[in-house]
Amino acid sequence: MNSENESISFDVLIVGAGPAGLSAAIRLKQQAKKLQMNLSVCVLEKASEVGGHIISGAIIESRVLSELFPDWENLGAPLYTKVAQEFFLFLTQASYFKLPIPTQFSNNGNYIISLGKLCRWLALQAESLGVEIFPGFPAAKLLYSSDGSVKGVVTADMGLDKKNNQTDHYQQGIEIYAKQVIFAEGCRGSLSKQIINKYKLDNQSEDQVYGLGLKELWEVQESNFEEGEIFHTVGWPLPADVYGGSFLYQLENNIISIGLVVGLDYKNTWLSPYDLFQQFKSHPYIQKIIKGGKRISYGARTLSEGGFQSLPKLTFPGGMLIGDSAGFLNVPKLKGTHMAMQSGVVAADALIQHFKGNVNLANKEVIGYGKQIKENWMWDELYRARNIKPAFSLGLKTGLLYSAFDSYVLRGMGVWTLKHKHVYLQRKGKTKKSISPEYDGIITFERLSSVYLSNIHHIEDQPCHLQLKDATKAISINYKQYASPEERYCPAGVYKIVKQPNAEVRLQIDAQNCLHCKACDIKDPSQNINWVVPEGGSGPNYAMM
Repeated sequence: MNSENESISFDVLIVGAGPAGLSAAIRLKQQAKKLQMNLSVCVLEKASEVGGHIISGAIIESRVLSELFPDWENLGAPLYTKVAQEFFLFLTQASYFKLPIPTQFSNNGNYIISLGKLCRWLALQAESLGVEIFPGFPAAKLLYSSDGSVKGVVTADMGLDKKNNQTDHYQQGIEIYAKQVIFAEGCRGSLSKQIINKYKLDNQSEDQVYGLGLKELWEVQESNFEEGEIFHTVGWPLPADVYGGSFLYQLENNIISIGLVVGLDYKNTWLSPYDLFQQFKSHPYIQKIIKGGKRISYGARTLSEGGFQSLPKLTFPGGMLIGDSAGFLNVPKLKGTHMAMQSGVVAADALIQHFKGNVNLANKEVIGYGKQIKENWMWDELYRARNIKPAFSLGLKTGLLYSAFDSYVLRGMGVWTLKHKHVYLQRKGKTKKSISPEYDGIITFERLSSVYLSNIHHIEDQPCHLQLKDATKAISINYKQYASPEERYCPAGVYKIVKQPNAEVRLQIDAQNCLHCKACDIKDPSQNINWVVPEGGSGPNYAMM
C-alpha cells in the first residue's frame, strides 16, 4: 500500500450503515457506557447518505428495536403503520384463492415501514451516542496483519477516470484500522465474499442461494387504499419451477409498497425477473389497487435465501459477519430486518465481553459471537424455517403441501433437514423462450424509465465497477451458449449486446445504470462478473424505500 495513504484508527470499524451495522454500533456504545469503557466506533457507508442504498419490503418486528430503545415511540422512530389485515393468496392469471396463514408467519403486531427512513433514524441515535458515521466512503480493499488477521480496510480512491488515471479531483483512499472489523455490507458484499473465501467460512455449510427482489412505491387513489392492509402471493406469473412470490403493503398517506421476489436459482436462460414483475402488476387484483395511481419510486436488490443451511462461520481473526452478509433472513417470512438488527446486537455483546478489561486486545477471533447466536431466539427461528425453501425445489404444489405440513403439524421441528437443490442456467437451446410483455406506460414500464425513478447517479468517467474476469467469455460463453442472460436478469438494463456493422457482436456495459443489486455477480453462468464498489456516493438514492 502506498505510504502516502492517510490513515485513521478505531477500536471497532463497521462496514455498512444498514440495520445490522447501525444496531451493532448503537449496542456497542450503550454497553460501553454502562461499563465506563472508552470505545471508539466508526461506520462506513458507500451511499451518499445513510439509507440511500437501503431497499426492503418492508415489515418489521419491533422487538429488537424495543431492546435497543424501550422508548422508541417517544424518540420518534418512524414506525407509523401497524399491520391491520393480512392475506396470503395463490394467484392464477385471472383470479386468486385465499390460503391460510401459518401462525409463526403471521404479521400481527408488526409495522409496515420505510427501511431507509428507519436507518436514517438509527444513524441519528448512533451519532448521539458518539458513533462516527462516514457516508460516501465505500470500503474497497482489505488490510491484513502479518499474522493473516484482518486489521482494517482502505476506502475507494476518488477522482479516477475510466482508464484509472488520476484527474484534477483525485483523492486517495484512506486506510482505516481497527481492532475488530464488522462486515454488514448486505447480500453478496464485495469484501464479505472475499472474507468468506479467504477463511473458508462456508466449508461446513451449504452454498448460499439467492433471490432478486424488485420493488415499486405507488401513490394510489384514496378510494383504492386501505391503510395497514398487506398481502403476499405465490403462483402466477412465476413458472411452477421458480421459487418466489410477491408482496403488497399499504403504508400511510395513500402510499403502497409493491414487489416481487424471484429465486435466482432458476434454470431458464430466457427468464426475466423484471418482466415477471411488470406482468404481476397486470393481474386484475393488483390493477384494481394501483389503477389511477402514480408510480413514484423503483429499485431492486438481492437477498440471501439459503437460511439455516447456508449460514457460514461468523467469525475470523480480526472480525465478524452480521446481517445479510452472513445470510440472516427468514425466507418464508420474507423478513430479515429483525434478524439483521439482532445479529448486530449479539455481535456487539460478544465484542464487549471480548474487550472487557482490555480494550487494546487486537486482532483476535471473537468466538463468543458464534456461540451466543446459537443460544439466541434467532437461531431457533431460522432452524424452524429451514425446510420451507428447499421443499419448493420439488415444485410449487408439493412445496405448498409440505410447507403446510411442516408449519401446522411439525412446527418446523422435524428430525430431518432438507438440502437446497442448486439449479444452474441451461443453455439457450434447452429452454423455452419467454414472451416479453408490452409496456403500457401506465401499469407496466420499460427498464430505463424505472431506473430513472431510482434517483441514480454515477460519474460516467470512472473505472467500471462491473469487472469482467475474462472479457472474451461475454461472447464465447454468455452470448453463444446462453443468449446473453445478463440482458434479462439485470433489473436496470446495464448489459446490452450490440451488433456491429461487420456482423460481430460485443457486450456494452452501462455501469451508470447499476442499482447495486449484485444479481450479475451471482447469476452470471461462468461467474465472470465481479461487482466491486464504485466511487463513493455513487448508485441509487432511495428516499423512501
